[in-house]
Amino acid sequence: MAVFFSTFEKQLDGKRRIVVPQEFRAQTAGPFDGVVCFPSIEADCIEGGGKALFDRYNSLIEELEFGDPLRSALEVSILGGMAQLSYDTAGRITLPEVLCEQFGITDWVVVVGLGDRFQIWSREAFQAHRAAQRTVAREGLAALRAQQRAAKLSQVGG
Repeated sequence: MAVFFSTFEKQLDGKRRIVVPQEFRAQTAGPFDGVVCFPSIEADCIEGGGKALFDRYNSLIEELEFGDPLRSALEVSILGGMAQLSYDTAGRITLPEVLCEQFGITDWVVVVGLGDRFQIWSREAFQAHRAAQRTVAREGLAALRAQQRAAKLSQVGG
């Protein structure tokens, strides 16, 4: 399974091309030399990955009954918004204009690895998102630790 990690800042050229980090290109090697990208459902950014990510979303969609409102929403949001982007000889992809406009991507972007997928953000939007996510992570981790301590105390006292 592909594992994308780390964060990279990249500059788009005049044709909306971005050099995909070599570490990410290595994770998507296979029958299709490139990535799939679509509007993220969970954040205001572009989500992408290799064939494994496409297969994962497709399997999730196929588990739902034909005509199910969630299935229809996922089909429109993911499959309908998906673009298959091939690498050029320099390892670049050209981001679709519609996605760049949707997320305010003009010059500098941040490419963030999230395990089985990655996200492409405008630099400014990512700075705000990262700060908010750190707060959620910090508070969530503190709450999780408190739950774990309470569980240990109840086992000792119970």
